[in-house]
Amino acid sequence: MAQAPSVHASAVLAGPRAVLIRGAPGSGKSRLALGIIQAGRTGLLPFARLIGDDRVILESCNGRLLVRAPAALTGFLEMRGVGIMCLEREAVGVVGLVVDLGLAGAQRLPDEPSTVVCDVRLPYLAFPTGVDALPWVIGAITSQKRK
Repeated sequence: MAQAPSVHASAVLAGPRAVLIRGAPGSGKSRLALGIIQAGRTGLLPFARLIGDDRVILESCNGRLLVRAPAALTGFLEMRGVGIMCLEREAVGVVGLVVDLGLAGAQRLPDEPSTVVCDVRLPYLAFPTGVDALPWVIGAITSQKRK
């Protein structure tokens, strides 16, 4: 079992699997996380709850990637220009989708729609700056075959 230090990312449990959202500061990680949570509240997704925002801890365990928030950030989501929001949260999730935001080299039709994080291969979406990722991420979550 290998544990990495915290990484700059957000994570939301969406149904049975977590979405790991990576990107530079200001790329929209918190906005996408909140959009996924709101999709759960409105019924677009069966369930969605925050795991962590801004920093998360990744750990590979038995071929799966686990994600959790550092204790100091548990339940908090920062919205630029709004402030810190306190949300219901899940302690841990198994990552089922990795999303990169603000990726300059994001391909429109990638050859390999997967990526490897902590030695675990996962479904992957990448978006350049300025693209609204939420509809695509919801589509990926609702169409994924779950292991």
